[in-house]
Amino acid sequence: MLLDFLAHNRADTIYLVGDIVDAWRLRRGWFWPKAHDDVVQELLARAHDGVRIYYIPGNHDEGLRAYLGTHFGGIEVMETAPHVTADGRRLLVTHGDQFDAIVMNARWLAHLGDRAYEGALWLNTWLNRARRLWGGQYWSLSNWAKLQVKQAVNFISEYEDVLADEARRKGFDGIVCGHIHSACIRQIHGLAYINTGDWVESCTAVVESADGQLHLVDWAAA
Repeated sequence: MLLDFLAHNRADTIYLVGDIVDAWRLRRGWFWPKAHDDVVQELLARAHDGVRIYYIPGNHDEGLRAYLGTHFGGIEVMETAPHVTADGRRLLVTHGDQFDAIVMNARWLAHLGDRAYEGALWLNTWLNRARRLWGGQYWSLSNWAKLQVKQAVNFISEYEDVLADEARRKGFDGIVCGHIHSACIRQIHGLAYINTGDWVESCTAVVESADGQLHLVDWAAA
């Protein structure tokens, strides 16, 4: 789906908002099919053609934080990046794991949650194979589960508030992040909060049109 999205969308600038490579999983066992190579090659080709691409590592690919400021095939690794929209708004682009108390202070619990998340994705794959047999659209089990659990909803709300406060503290008009796999665009206390979601379960991205407006694209539903 990501390759298909890239084939249908062109941009002068692309932000990779972390967790692009799941190093946590690769440490447990190598998994790198051809489709992964295809994504990397497509991004490198875009960079070669002059597209500005910024890679902002997340907690799953945090090893790249040792290479901040480095260019890999024209893709620059940055801790955070400022983005100015066509209508003049200044947005802070970050992965967002540094605002997650579990990731920062209880890494063992984060890894345990990651194992449970992998299990949900495995089950989700088989459920969607069955749905396709009956002509059904892609459906995310883990997204559904998060919406059913009050604690998860509360965590997401608190996380969004913290990131909006960080944008305000640094003098930005809003913040773009990932990390919690919960895609949305909304206003929080007068600031823009933009979460890009992911390309594992929800298959979402945020795109900016020529007039500076931001749009959440759900490629699984497109």
